Amino acid sequence: MDEKLTELLFFWKIKADNDLKTIENEFNSDEPVTDSICYHAQQAAEKYLKLFLVSNGKEPAKSHNIAFLKNACESINPVFLKLTNIEYLTDYAVDLRYPDNFYMPTLEEAK
Repeated sequence: MDEKLTELLFFWKIKADNDLKTIENEFNSDEPVTDSICYHAQQAAEKYLKLFLVSNGKEPAKSHNIAFLKNACESINPVFLKLTNIEYLTDYAVDLRYPDNFYMPTLEEAK
C-alpha cells in the first residue's frame, strides 16, 4: 500500500473515531445532547463504511445514504450483510442539523 493511501486511511479512521468519542462524551455528560449523538452516530457509520471502500480501492460516493454505502461494501465483502438495521441512521445526516423540521430525539432513541 502506498504512503498516500495509508495516510488517507489513517485520517478516515481518526475522523470516524472522533465521532464515536463525541457520542461517548455526550452520553457521559449530565445533559446529553441527543440530536448531536444521533448525528455523530450517522457520521461514524458513514465514515467507517467509506474507510472500508477506500481501503479496497473504491472511491466512495459523496453520499450520506447508509444503505447505499452498506450495499457498496457488501459487493466487496458479504460480511456486511450481517450489519442489519442501520439504514435508519441516514435520517440523522441532515434532518437533525437544521431547524426547518425541528426534531429532538429522546435519550432512548439516541441510545
